[in-house]
Amino acid sequence: MKKLVAGFCFSLLAVTPSFAQQAPPPPVIVTNGEGLVKRAPDRAWVTIAAESRARTAQEAQKLNTDAMNAVLEKIKGAGVPADAIQTTGYNLQPEFDYANGKQTLRGYVARNQVQVRVDALAKTGDVIGAAVGSGATNVSGVRFDLKDRETAEREALRLAVQDARQRANYAATGAGVTIERVLRVEEQREGGDMPRPMPMMAMRGEAAQAAVPMEAGEIEVRARVTLTVSVK
Repeated sequence: MKKLVAGFCFSLLAVTPSFAQQAPPPPVIVTNGEGLVKRAPDRAWVTIAAESRARTAQEAQKLNTDAMNAVLEKIKGAGVPADAIQTTGYNLQPEFDYANGKQTLRGYVARNQVQVRVDALAKTGDVIGAAVGSGATNVSGVRFDLKDRETAEREALRLAVQDARQRANYAATGAGVTIERVLRVEEQREGGDMPRPMPMMAMRGEAAQAAVPMEAGEIEVRARVTLTVSVK
């Protein structure tokens, strides 16, 4: 038993020096890079809703169904295919009046909301005008985007890595060292580069049937990376 213990202790002592002799990690330079790509948008997303009020829940629901069917018919008539329209919300709830500490049922409100994808960007204003003119009571926002966003994201990423590498080259030159190899490239995903929606409110009326003027501007796609290189 004692021999086993002694042998174990000897092995442990024999291994310990190898850890102490490990080489220190190589010196590194860490830089950040950013890439920016600008493209003209070729797609729009529009959120359209219709609200209906009535004394009873059944009546409010029926009025809202009729209103939304008319809106959808007009949207499709403006050239939007059925697979580009998605229901994103529906609710039916009571409304109350409050007086002298008492709650009195006023009626019910039904609301149906859809998100519409407009692939023919020039028709965005026409779609909004047609929807409002046929019964839509609210347009909550318009968001412009790219059909091929992935290609723009890849280009932005390439530019970001290129920017980070140039910064590393400048840093190495200033420090009097030479870059040996790239150790790591990390993409910094923040989720903040999606185009922001334009807040809008749509009102009923004859004037609302006219096309709404739209200026799409440019879409900015950004990529950010952190680059780590070893130097000697």
